[in-house]
Amino acid sequence: MIFVGIDVAKNKHDCYIFDSSEKMIETKFSFLNSLEGFTTFKNILSSYSDDFSNIKVGIESTGHYSNNIINFIRKNSLELKIFNPLAVNLYRKAMTLRKTKTDKIDAQIIAQMLFSDDSNSYLPIDYNINELKSLARHRYRLIGHRGKYKISVTRILDIAFPELSGAVWSVHQKSSYALLLEFPTVEDISKAHLTKLTNILSKNSKGHYTKEKAKEIKLLATNSIGTCEWSVGFELQQTIRLIQNIQYEIDLLDKKIKEAVIATKTTLITIPGISYVLASIILSEIGNVKNFSNSGKLLAFAGLEPSTHQSGNYTANMARMVKRGSKYLRWALLQAARTVSMRVFVFKEYLSLKKSQGKHHLVAMSHTAKKLLRVIFHLLKTDEKFICS
Repeated sequence: MIFVGIDVAKNKHDCYIFDSSEKMIETKFSFLNSLEGFTTFKNILSSYSDDFSNIKVGIESTGHYSNNIINFIRKNSLELKIFNPLAVNLYRKAMTLRKTKTDKIDAQIIAQMLFSDDSNSYLPIDYNINELKSLARHRYRLIGHRGKYKISVTRILDIAFPELSGAVWSVHQKSSYALLLEFPTVEDISKAHLTKLTNILSKNSKGHYTKEKAKEIKLLATNSIGTCEWSVGFELQQTIRLIQNIQYEIDLLDKKIKEAVIATKTTLITIPGISYVLASIILSEIGNVKNFSNSGKLLAFAGLEPSTHQSGNYTANMARMVKRGSKYLRWALLQAARTVSMRVFVFKEYLSLKKSQGKHHLVAMSHTAKKLLRVIFHLLKTDEKFICS
């Protein structure tokens, strides 16, 4: 058996190869992150074995940098193992006391971990799940961009029309944006015809805001301390349009995510309160559930397990959540715990129990998220549907 360790980087990859007797059969070499480099890598492997079933390849998980080389390895039917960077780092420290870290040494460490029977590698993610992961994380980034622009709108309104926030449910609701796009300064609002103001507010609030609300906002604008500078109003209009454009793209993305989740035929969406978006994050971040032998390991991967500290006779009573692992999965589970506990009595009762024990709301919610994750683990392992008791 031939073992191949690859340390992945942006422009080139370092490689170390040895056989089952732990004898190095190829000097440490690098190949470019390109088709030419991948072909060179394949040719070197072919020179040692025509049968790729005799070759095992190990790679450290390094985000998007490893995607292309992983796809190339799969296409060539090579057995692939992926290692957690933290595990590689700890293994290297255990092997030597020297503070030495290079790409070539990391490639050698990965090959040695691959050779070891107790190496904590995990199975690659299915292609469809990997695509779902790309969509889910893209949505997460878009939400982040939208959030930053919303903060900008709030900042601008503190300058342009600070009184508005007290007159409406939210300055970020549809009716508020429609008003500010048409009349971006307090001077514009104060001079606007009352009928036009009323029509804009009523139409975009589905009749919730009437003529009385239009009068209130017009009066506030007339007596506002806000600046009337046109530049501030122009910035406000552009920022609102950017938010609306991002929201349009998010809506399109949500349709694609729904299609992708349905294609997986997952039973996760049978849990009331778990939307297609939350299901996409949970599914894609967990990846291959076979990588977790029990729910406890999945809890650790999500960073939902409590930390422990014990030394001698001392044991810490207050243990914080470790928050290692996937922040995306942790966020999705906490959101799902909130929505599921609103719809499923068992989880609602469990959340109430934790609160009755004197736990803070967020702590109680994290306990609910852990309970939910155990249920999710069972559904993914058995492919069963969720049944409300």
